[in-house]
Amino acid sequence: MFEVQLPAGTIEYEDTGGDGPVLVFIHGLLMDGSGWRHVVGKLRTEYRCIVPTWPLGGHRKPMNKDADLSFLGMAGLVGDFLDALDLRNVTLVQNDWGGAQLLLGTRGSDRVGRLVLTSCEAFDNYPPKPARLIVAAAKVPGGLRTAMALLNSPLGRRGPATWGWMSKRPVPREVIDGWFRPATVDRDIRRDLTKYLTTVPPRATLLEIAQRNAAFTGPVLIAWAVEDKMMPIAYGRRLAELYPDARLVEIEDSYTLLAEDQPERLTEAISEFLGATRS
Repeated sequence: MFEVQLPAGTIEYEDTGGDGPVLVFIHGLLMDGSGWRHVVGKLRTEYRCIVPTWPLGGHRKPMNKDADLSFLGMAGLVGDFLDALDLRNVTLVQNDWGGAQLLLGTRGSDRVGRLVLTSCEAFDNYPPKPARLIVAAAKVPGGLRTAMALLNSPLGRRGPATWGWMSKRPVPREVIDGWFRPATVDRDIRRDLTKYLTTVPPRATLLEIAQRNAAFTGPVLIAWAVEDKMMPIAYGRRLAELYPDARLVEIEDSYTLLAEDQPERLTEAISEFLGATRS
């Protein structure tokens, strides 16, 4: 595990190294980079895979107290990370959280060459309806701590409209324990997460940010779970129409966490895309 100091604080990340094209991975709320373990395990022989743990509740080191971890501030954090490591012609590979679109729709980045967007927040689907309970909880004193207790229950982890809609198959217990532990036990981690959850812009702003992504002319892969309940397939199809150079792959028998439910199919789609667009 490596660390990089950004203006907002310390970001931990894994780096497989090598001279291949650079892939930077983006995970979702209350997760860490381990969600990409199966995909990275296959891609690392040909590509340099960099897997940060973003401060979305699954991070282990609290960020600076004055860090801008607002909705738009978090988008800038992705750009700060690319700048700090001086990464160029990067492929951003994203699931669940919409950080890549937020970066390109607010600050932009000439460091990004390609996008891989897999079942993620898009347009005005921030946060998706089933996740709005945790947003509401974050606005109440002590609410986020209570929400984490609920998510750590058997119903919270596998129930409908909770984490059970994230993956069709249970995430291994040791993995999800690692995802949930920081925001469960550390009030400073909850402080960081609250900054993001309580600053979602209005719908009109979200749609404006999304529309600006049409200016990105690099190759884009949209890989989407057909049965996704959190991020309905309609959003993936809309994204495929938005970008000038986009291709859509629809994947069966999966919910949002494609890297958990269908890692081989997802890796195959990413490999084919990278091979076809590699320069």
